[in-house]
Amino acid sequence: MPTGYLLRKADLFCPEHLGKRDILVIGEKILLVDEIIDVKVPGLEVIDLAGLTVTPGLFDQHIHVLGGGGEGGPVTRAPELNFSELVQAGITGFVGVCGTDSETRPIEALLAKVRALTKEGASGWMWTSNYRYPPTTITGDVRKELLTIPECLGVKIAMGDHRGSFPTTHEVLRVLSDCRVGGMICGHDAYLHVHLGDIPVAFPAFLKCVDMGMPIKHIRPTHVARQKEVFAQAIDFAKAGGWIDITTSGGNYMGEAADAYVMALKEGAPANRITFSSDGHGSMPRWRDGEMVGMTICKVSDNLEQLQKLAGMIGLEKALLPLTRTVTEALCLNTKGTVEAGKDADILVMDKNLKPVHLFMRGKQVMKDSEVIVKGTFEE
Repeated sequence: MPTGYLLRKADLFCPEHLGKRDILVIGEKILLVDEIIDVKVPGLEVIDLAGLTVTPGLFDQHIHVLGGGGEGGPVTRAPELNFSELVQAGITGFVGVCGTDSETRPIEALLAKVRALTKEGASGWMWTSNYRYPPTTITGDVRKELLTIPECLGVKIAMGDHRGSFPTTHEVLRVLSDCRVGGMICGHDAYLHVHLGDIPVAFPAFLKCVDMGMPIKHIRPTHVARQKEVFAQAIDFAKAGGWIDITTSGGNYMGEAADAYVMALKEGAPANRITFSSDGHGSMPRWRDGEMVGMTICKVSDNLEQLQKLAGMIGLEKALLPLTRTVTEALCLNTKGTVEAGKDADILVMDKNLKPVHLFMRGKQVMKDSEVIVKGTFEE
């Protein structure tokens, strides 16, 4: 295995467009980015990237790594994520999440899967709990969860969805308080990651929590663009300083995630408050009169598809933000989301059509010439 890589003549978006740059990777880190790098390091592999585009690896903060689903019984449980799916989608970092089924997909299994994918090469974290209130945790307490499980970035609950527990505003405030104080104790911010359904009740509750003194930074709603009124409330929430997350898979009421992103910008939402995630391997049930009549599976590859579409609408530099620096800054993951000296060597190389050619996860090449060269343990 090489001691490092010298990536030459890359057209670099870090995500800002810097133009032609050389990138020196040693071990897991980016050591240097400059116009020309001339070094001699034993075991260094030199790769000519002339004509190719280099960006940060994509980051997805909402993947059902264990598989979602289960609303139609055991036969409808979605399959687990395979490591090579991350590679093919250009995803180098992720946050794993559980959904409706908290009985056959326990949080202990989520933590084990996150650690397995990290061992295989990706960088993984998790949201503890699922749709339920009170939260379902490993330790029995949100603060202990944050203190004792390094991968845990916060708590997930569902609001405005018939499969959730319909917590009151004060109950939401209680979980937010546990996230805030738990984060203080363990030395980093923690967040309440909220699955939003189509009933527009969550944002009024969030704003009441803010009025009662809870910093808005701890509230992280996702699936914000699936219903018209919910999305209008989400845009106002972003304009008030909150973060909102648009789902790239499973559809949005006005079209696709790229359309929702552009609409939010036109309505005045700041770009640095809007993120993308895929809901990958989550199920998308179709309901009629309260009964499930069909189901599809969300795909992590939809991140890349929406990046390609959004780049055609607003340019690649801006299109990269919701899947790179904006989301990693929002989660205080300071070594991720940009291509610069001192950061983790999570590097995506794409052709002129924004299709992956090479991928590096923490300095390890896992895709070469558009082929996955590192697969998961049971994929061979």
